[in-house]
Amino acid sequence: MQRTIELSWVFLVKKCYQDTDTSLQSSIITKVKGVTFTNTSELGERLWDVADYVIPPQGENVFFVITNLVVTPNQRQETCAESESIPDALCYEDSDCPPGEPVVAGNGVRTGRCLWAGSEQKGTCEIFAWCPVETKSRPAKPLLGEAEDFTVYIKNFIRFPKFNFSKTNVLDTTDRAFLKSCKFGPKDPYCPIFRLGSVVSWTGSSFQEIAVQGGVIGIQIEWDCDLDRAPSECYPRYYFNRLDNRFSENSLSSGYNFRFAKYYRDAAGVELRTLFKAYGIRFDVMVNGKAGKFNIIPTVINVGSGVALMGVGSFFCDLVLIYFIKKSHFYRDKKYEEVRDLEVLARMAESSQQSVAPDAAGLAEQPEVQDGVGAQENGCVCRQLLQPARSGHQGNGKVNVEQLQNLQTVEA
Repeated sequence: MQRTIELSWVFLVKKCYQDTDTSLQSSIITKVKGVTFTNTSELGERLWDVADYVIPPQGENVFFVITNLVVTPNQRQETCAESESIPDALCYEDSDCPPGEPVVAGNGVRTGRCLWAGSEQKGTCEIFAWCPVETKSRPAKPLLGEAEDFTVYIKNFIRFPKFNFSKTNVLDTTDRAFLKSCKFGPKDPYCPIFRLGSVVSWTGSSFQEIAVQGGVIGIQIEWDCDLDRAPSECYPRYYFNRLDNRFSENSLSSGYNFRFAKYYRDAAGVELRTLFKAYGIRFDVMVNGKAGKFNIIPTVINVGSGVALMGVGSFFCDLVLIYFIKKSHFYRDKKYEEVRDLEVLARMAESSQQSVAPDAAGLAEQPEVQDGVGAQENGCVCRQLLQPARSGHQGNGKVNVEQLQNLQTVEA
């Protein structure tokens, strides 16, 4: 029974009768859709579409959606005071700001002057940079919180080169309205269009919370194809996880942000820029999988290996039970009890035969005596007295006590 279960596990569950291919070739195409409106003092009224909040604009296996912003408008290259939040920029006198040296983790290069704000004793170094420098902090409420309702279309092409098998995660249908109306979910698991808020919620996080300082979401597509079945049975499975440090909101490692700028010139031809510090959600789409198909070579190899391993397994089990456990003698007695009893009986039978044969031979060589002759002649006991003793010996292998007493009386 146990061997039947093991063989069923190997062949039915693990499918060891198949040749497998794990060298999956994959391509990802992503498209995000959705618009939102904002009205801020830095940017005024503004409509945000895909070209504004998706980076890079050509979706691949990694794409970023902006959810929060720190905006520093109308920067130009000139001299200004460095930010007070940068420790390397603090100074007490001009000698603390050697000209030409950049400020570590700062925004520009020192000019050699120390600038004081009001009557404070400590100032900051003057720098040549894009001024004014960024000084605002991150908003407590996400600027693009409505991105929760945006959707992303994930198209995945795969190929297993060993079997020359190709597949895509888009449902094979001629209905052009299918992709415009469907959304991935329990009711429609074969639709490749995902709502961003749902993707984040499937990781156990809240979209509005992660949108404040950003985060990283992993979308894993797994293909496990049994090519002994119809191609329609090969379909993707999706798994969603949050990859950044989600357990400590104040941790420096949590969140995701970066800076970028948009450049332009004013009426006088001076180059200006607007600096954006973007917080948002980075989506990493990862694809893996394997395919299997029947092949006689792995079938034969696994059958032989399974049979050999079952024999070796019983040997090692006996070895452990007999020699390595504390109460091994119980197992040893039970295992070898029948063999030991047969061996003892064989030895007892052999010894009994050896003890009876010489006595019988000795009695056969005794000379005949006549009736009425004395009790002992030529050192032999008379035949009448020996006959009962000999029959008793042949019957049960023992001499009767009464016969021994009569024998002693005759000899006297």
